[in-house]
Amino acid sequence: MKKLQEKEHDFSAKLRQKSVVENLRQYIAWQRAVRRSEPSSGLPAFGPVSINLDLTSACNFRCPHCVDSGIINTGEALTLDVIKQSIDTLQEKGLLSVILIGGGEPTVHRDFEEIVRFVRSRGLQVGIATNGSRLARVEKVADLLKEGDWLRLSLDAAREDTFQKAHCPTSKITLERILQDAQRIKKANPLISLGYSYVIVWEGIVLGGRELVSNVGEISEAVSKAGEYSFDYVSFKPCLLRLEGSRKESLFDPPDPDREARVVAGIGEMLGQAEAAAGPEVKILKSVNLQAMMEGRLHELKRQPVTCHSQFFRTVLAPSGIFHCPAFRGVPQGRIADHDGYLDAGRFARTQAHLDTSIRTFDACRECNVVVCFYHHVNWWIERFIESSRDVSEIEVVQDNNFFL
Repeated sequence: MKKLQEKEHDFSAKLRQKSVVENLRQYIAWQRAVRRSEPSSGLPAFGPVSINLDLTSACNFRCPHCVDSGIINTGEALTLDVIKQSIDTLQEKGLLSVILIGGGEPTVHRDFEEIVRFVRSRGLQVGIATNGSRLARVEKVADLLKEGDWLRLSLDAAREDTFQKAHCPTSKITLERILQDAQRIKKANPLISLGYSYVIVWEGIVLGGRELVSNVGEISEAVSKAGEYSFDYVSFKPCLLRLEGSRKESLFDPPDPDREARVVAGIGEMLGQAEAAAGPEVKILKSVNLQAMMEGRLHELKRQPVTCHSQFFRTVLAPSGIFHCPAFRGVPQGRIADHDGYLDAGRFARTQAHLDTSIRTFDACRECNVVVCFYHHVNWWIERFIESSRDVSEIEVVQDNNFFL
């Protein structure tokens, strides 16, 4: 076996890990049987390897660029009992990682600390994506996090005025205070992977008749701040928008080659400066869609195979239901069950039956033709393997390392 390389978005490698590869093999065998119209008992008995766990719709920031702005602050939240029972059910079916993210701000949930304790007590990898406003709650459970677990702060700025305009916090919180709190947590537990998340917003993005504040000029400064405050990496990604009517995430739709070229040139210059200034302690990560955007391949990621295979391996558990994809969080086409769909074995089976239908009938080529898919490469990798003559025993196995999908 080869050791899994540190490729944050190499999902095909993650699915070839020793603890996951059997799921992948059985899924491919099932897909081949379906395509040969052979009698089938339904999906393999595995559940998702990784879930996005949206604890609550509540958020104490009002970020103008928030891709989930249409579904936050609805008053919904998952109860502690639903979360615990769902996690136990899913772990019996092969769950290996939980990401507390999306919909709202996870640290606002009344039982946030107890939830982290529970997930870690089950030996699952934990990722926490937060706006950083309530890091005191994270600090109370930070000692439980192990190597491979991560804490990522959605900051999107390097200067105070930009931070305030980009996030519109409802309470008095400053970027400097968040950075100081994060550094204290990192020093207390160096095993935590600490990330500085930076959604790149360029000039000319208008939402609700209001132009968003650009942060392109602060890219290099953000990398410097990350080094100053003990962050392990800065994660850059482009600003996504939800298309009105469809509620689907998209980027540069419709395409505008001239504008795209100008935007890419400006971002490329700033990223070049950031990479030149970055010290050895801070890693610069570029999201799949940002990398494609910088290489002129952005719209290739909008061409999906008919079948979205990734929905078998990771789902979203949110107060408003269970969704087969983070890009379809809150979108009816992506909803496969109510929020209690993983509560026990019986409901899990019904949810999986709906997922079976989704995998067979959801046309990703059509439904995702504007979505710059995060899972584009792994979907095509699985599709090509299914259509090949290779036996599943030939899939190369790599060592366990990172189960986040």
